[in-house]
Amino acid sequence: MDQPAPRTNRSPWLTVIVLCVGQMMIVLDQNIVNVALPAVQQGLGFSAENLVWVVNAYVVPFGGLLLLAGRLGDLIGRRTVFLAGISLFSASSLLCGLASGEATLIGSRFLQGVGGAIASACVLGMVATMFPDQRRQAQAIGAYSFASAGGGAVGPLLGGVVTELLSWNWIFFINVPIGALLVVMGLRTVPREQGEGMSKGTDFPGALLVTAGMMLLVYTIVDAGSTGWGSARTLVLGPLSLLLLGGFVLRQATAAHPLLPLRFFRSRSLTVANIVQFMMIAGMFGFLFFSTLYLQRVLAYGSLQAGLSFVPIATVIAAVSLGLSARLITRFGRRPMLFGGLVLIATAFVTLSFARVDGTYAVDFLPASLAMGLGFGLTAPAVMGLGMTAVPRAESGVASGLFNTTQQIGGAIGLAVLNAFVTARTNSLTAAGEHEAQALLGGYHVAFLAAGGFVLIALLVGVAAPRSTSPAAGQRFSPSPDHETAAS
Repeated sequence: MDQPAPRTNRSPWLTVIVLCVGQMMIVLDQNIVNVALPAVQQGLGFSAENLVWVVNAYVVPFGGLLLLAGRLGDLIGRRTVFLAGISLFSASSLLCGLASGEATLIGSRFLQGVGGAIASACVLGMVATMFPDQRRQAQAIGAYSFASAGGGAVGPLLGGVVTELLSWNWIFFINVPIGALLVVMGLRTVPREQGEGMSKGTDFPGALLVTAGMMLLVYTIVDAGSTGWGSARTLVLGPLSLLLLGGFVLRQATAAHPLLPLRFFRSRSLTVANIVQFMMIAGMFGFLFFSTLYLQRVLAYGSLQAGLSFVPIATVIAAVSLGLSARLITRFGRRPMLFGGLVLIATAFVTLSFARVDGTYAVDFLPASLAMGLGFGLTAPAVMGLGMTAVPRAESGVASGLFNTTQQIGGAIGLAVLNAFVTARTNSLTAAGEHEAQALLGGYHVAFLAAGGFVLIALLVGVAAPRSTSPAAGQRFSPSPDHETAAS
């Protein structure tokens, strides 16, 4: 039987703010570090080979632990898991700022990734179940969407400002007081929920298989960027990670209390939402990464100037996610918003594929970034609402972890594929005699078109979304009709 919505005497919107600030802090940390990598290398004497592990040491545990952390939230309480993750994230941020060498920073970043996964795994589930009516539910999910997308867009700007005005250490130190405040506010505002209990779902073999498989898959993807997709290490670790994940699927089909019930995927809404999320994020990661390179390596922007260039897209995402999207979803339903947003994102990628080597910000980047912000601001709340309303409240933690896992794997795979396209095209143009900037831009053009292709696939998959996701649907967070049919 589905659990009732948790009650609290305090404003549920204050709870949403606390959860979304926590989510934004974690997302910011994934992006803010990139801008500071040159300063980190100079300050700690990192070798070029090990510098990439300042990023990867965070990404690997983060992507691998989300599903397990989400299920733990269902079992022992999502509030408990969220606060434990924020505490670990803040403590490890302090260790990162105090690091005096390569090993200590990489080890601390690994702990940060663990804490980030634990904290963020349940946030979407808690936000989506905070309100019983669809209008406020859509507003809450919109706030979560802004925290995730806005954090990614603001990260390069904040990283440039903090690194230039203070030092690289402060990109980590800044998390400590914010995290401490979140723990205090979380204890006061986030309602305590009684979990199902460990006896209801302690699938330890499944947890071991999926955690090992996901971490190994993420490691293989990020490592292939430097070792190559045809390297012996990639050819061994890639199939091994898939074998572990295949074992996890078999385990879920036979376990008495599966970590991820396979009946979830009989829900058309949940399955479509996760596939759309995967393809959309695969493209969006390409936008953030290659558009930054275009601004810096082709238009010769500095790190701070490049960061400021993303302010308009963050502003548009905020305006749409926090206000417009909820009203439109309530009025027209999630499906039209999903289609309209994906069309805008695809249009933005096509526009970027015409960026010029001697281009200007106002002509070659700003229009596309505004369309991207509007499209993502419409699509993200729609796709998250589409998936989360198809899941019982008692299992919202594992569904939230699944959404976050889909996002992380989609981003990692998408960026790896797009980077391979860029490298091949850039090398081809360089061999043909093109100068460096034109060769790079040719590679970025291919990446933007391929990213647009990802979004078009998401659009085609979205056609399968149930038409029942109308303003009248989902008034309470409970299984959708297709989920109920599958479960029976």
